[in-house]
This record gives sequence, structure tokens and C-alpha cells, in this order.
Amino acid sequence: MSEQISPRGTFLKIAERLKAQIIDDVSMAELPSLAEVMAEYAVSRGLALRAFKALQQEGLAEPVPGARWRVLREGQHEDRRPLAEKIAELITAEGLEVGAPFLSEGKLIARFKVSRPTISKALTQLEAAGLLTEGGQGKRRAVRALPSQQEDLKS
Repeated sequence: MSEQISPRGTFLKIAERLKAQIIDDVSMAELPSLAEVMAEYAVSRGLALRAFKALQQEGLAEPVPGARWRVLREGQHEDRRPLAEKIAELITAEGLEVGAPFLSEGKLIARFKVSRPTISKALTQLEAAGLLTEGGQGKRRAVRALPSQQEDLKS
């Protein structure tokens, strides 16, 4: 008689297999995509997501807006500030002055390894905070003001 697959605990089995991969492969920086897990284990999106959340509860992974889930390892420091704050810091780090052209979305995507919509949202926050001029089709953003330590970019 063949072994029947039980949906109960399936996500825990997937989480255990992913956990073993994380432990075995120290270079693993992100989890496979939900689609890859769904295809490999023939499960629904919800079930794959439950496996990821089980890893999150164990402190082995965390979701990254606009990107794949990130693998967490002991001793590694992750900058968990909002993306808008990290981008605003670039104005000072790059030595940009008021009126200077700002980095393109493509360069920001490559640097922060997040999706275009995620970068666009952060840039919109910086525009609303008055740090950058508005970008647009064919129009490059420029530095409008220098960031200060007191600015709140979380809104």
C-alpha cells in the first residue's frame, strides 16, 4: 500500500528541508521563491508561505518587501532601517550637493537588491519629505535638500 500524503504537517516538513539546506549551504542568502517551493513540493502558495513563516518563527528567515525571503544567520548584522532612510543616507555618503543629479532607479535597484516598485515607493517618500525633486518619464531626480538626523521618512 502506498503512503498517503497528509496535508497536516506538510509545511513543517518543507520547513525542515529548507532549514537543512540553510544549515548545509552557508552561502545561501535567500530562500527559494514561493513559486519554486510550490513546484518542487507540489503544494499551494498558502502552504509554502506557512513553511516560510515557520522558518521566520525559528529566526532563520525574514520577509523582504519586494524581494525574496532573506536567510538570517547568527553574527550577521542586517540594516533593518526603512529603505527611504538608507537611500537618503546616500545623499550624504555620495557627497551630493543641492541640485546634484541623484542616482537612477536602476542603480538603486542594483545596490539595494529590491524591486522597482519598492525603490519607487521609497523615492516617492523622499520626494514628499522634500529631499529629492520629482522624477518622471525621462526626467532625472535631483537633490532638493540635504537630509538631517531629525527627519522622519517613515510616513
